Amino acid sequence: MPGGGANAILTPSMMRARKRPANESAAPRIAIALGDPGGIGLEVTLKALAALPFDGTRFILIGDAAMIRSVGRRMTPRLKLPAETEAGARERIVVRKPQSQPLSPTLKAGCARHARAALAWLREGAELCLRGEAAALVTAPVNKESIIRAGEKKFVGQTELLSELAGARRTAMMLLGHDEQGRWLRVALATIHLPLSKVARALTRPKVKLAIELAAQACHDLGLARQRVAVCGLNPHAGEGGMIGSEEITIIRPVVEAARRNGIDVVGPLAADTLFHQALRGDFDAVVAMYHDQGLAPLKMVAFDTGVNWTLGLPFIRTSPDHGTAYDIAGRGVAESSSMIAAIRLAARLAKGR
Repeated sequence: MPGGGANAILTPSMMRARKRPANESAAPRIAIALGDPGGIGLEVTLKALAALPFDGTRFILIGDAAMIRSVGRRMTPRLKLPAETEAGARERIVVRKPQSQPLSPTLKAGCARHARAALAWLREGAELCLRGEAAALVTAPVNKESIIRAGEKKFVGQTELLSELAGARRTAMMLLGHDEQGRWLRVALATIHLPLSKVARALTRPKVKLAIELAAQACHDLGLARQRVAVCGLNPHAGEGGMIGSEEITIIRPVVEAARRNGIDVVGPLAADTLFHQALRGDFDAVVAMYHDQGLAPLKMVAFDTGVNWTLGLPFIRTSPDHGTAYDIAGRGVAESSSMIAAIRLAARLAKGR
């Protein structure tokens, strides 16, 4: 990936000697909540920051300070990681530790203390953005199962929690990424984390309308030359005219037609089994999928290492790598950082655009 690799690593002395960008004072600050301490979030974050060239963007790492420095010394020794309270105004990276007590290195992955720490860091990152102290939030993966076991019974996902913290009721998840040939998929979801048995009942006209509007706005925010959105049907073959499902007729098509009358370049409902092929070859700029796996399975097939989760509709920018905590490889130094690099780059690009 351009700008990555060992040659992009900058030592503190190199950063001081390098000419500063002319608009450095306006460069964004990006908060990174480091996710589950037993997962790969810290590792991929440090690898990503080591690989990204300095462009004036500054980062606030939110996590356990001792753990950050320990992993940093082992995996990215050239990165300078000062505490926020000790850092100078020009430091590229600073460390913020919300909790008063450090995490023990002997804690097991998936434990309650890790889960609670991950939530505390996530909330701290959201608060920084809401107070205007950070222009964007990048979130490393958390483990939903361990969070629920720790007592957060109502936890559904980071997207839902951030929407609640921000008081944002019109949000949607978009996943975007590209394949080896540079072909993009951008997928917004009408419904997110639901059992498949509940999707049809949960699918409503307002949800489809919101996903279409936010997908078109996302294409605009990305600076794309057009904002052409295609909408999936819910049922196989988009219902075949009502023969194998009526949701396309009663819910999806009326919303698409209304959106088109309102000036959005949108088509659908289309059969999902061919739509993603058409989108990948460039016929459409974004796709609205009706449920989680309908959209994410093709996205991860073509962009597993470059996929980014972007929460649309929040009052601040939030992106995340499109992978999980990967407990099985955490701490071994083998985690791939491409998705985190893409998440940070997208957050910085959007922040500078605003």
